[in-house]
Amino acid sequence: RSRRQRQMCIRDSIMAVSPIGRIYIRLPNWIGDVCMSLPSLHAVIATGCEVIVCAKPWAQDLLKGFTNIGFIPLTGKWSEDRKRIKQHRQQYNTDKQSVGLLLPDSLTSALTFRLAGLACAGYKDDGRQLLLKWAFDKPKESLHAVESWYRLTYLALSAWGFSPEKQPNQALSLPLTIDHYQQAHAVVTEALANKPFILIAPTATGKHHGREKVWPFFDTLTKKLQSEGFTVAMCPPPNEKEMALQNAPTAQLLPPVSLGAFVALLEKASVVICNDSGVSHLASISAKHQITLIGVTEAERTGPWSSKAIILGKMNHWPSVEDVNESIKKVV
Repeated sequence: RSRRQRQMCIRDSIMAVSPIGRIYIRLPNWIGDVCMSLPSLHAVIATGCEVIVCAKPWAQDLLKGFTNIGFIPLTGKWSEDRKRIKQHRQQYNTDKQSVGLLLPDSLTSALTFRLAGLACAGYKDDGRQLLLKWAFDKPKESLHAVESWYRLTYLALSAWGFSPEKQPNQALSLPLTIDHYQQAHAVVTEALANKPFILIAPTATGKHHGREKVWPFFDTLTKKLQSEGFTVAMCPPPNEKEMALQNAPTAQLLPPVSLGAFVALLEKASVVICNDSGVSHLASISAKHQITLIGVTEAERTGPWSSKAIILGKMNHWPSVEDVNESIKKVV
């Protein structure tokens, strides 16, 4: 054997017997996807390892209630992100063996971790098998995104010598901070005078196969609910404010809050009405009742992971205002 082959055999032998003490987990890039990856994150934390989350900067506030994790904000530029992860490893260099878990399927996510010196686990996809030390086949059956990411997590943790639960929890769970709850309380007290309210989310970023994901009747529904005495409010992020005002101009516009505080605000609403978007998945975490409106997506793959969610509509068929109003009356 060549010297390089002997070194590789020694390295693999060490990795096979050394305890894993740190796991870098790369989360997906979208808000809804991060929510759907929460069961996977909980499973990784349950190993007792030091956990370092690598994700978009906005995810840091959402995950702030996890006091036992580290966080590396990613730029989306693989060379810069590789540098950040490598610097973190050098700065917190210990005798702990580090590994990486890649939930996204992209080639760049695998390249970033590999060039940062991490041996990684992930699905074989996008021609990245050679960059993965633990490469798993994607499930052949059609699974919900929560189930697909959890299966990968289960396979990786099992390969690393841990004993994770076989199935994900049937409810999303996210710890929030005192500050999150205080922000939400301030909005309800100051802007809504502690009145009961229905929260709508009449926006959705991006398109699905070129089609708008926004239910086209938010304005009509809002006026109908207001005529029946309901307070209808919305709390879009600043970059979606104009879209929200166009889609529901008479709804009460609440001041913007942080992402974690928005989850706390959803908990205070009588019911949350939203598109199949990030808000639907945030509502799955905390809302008492939620109604998700579907017309161009498939709930089986990306619908809310919650037994309390009411899903109206289906692919190529939006629900009517009457359908939505009837569902509201059942829960409010």
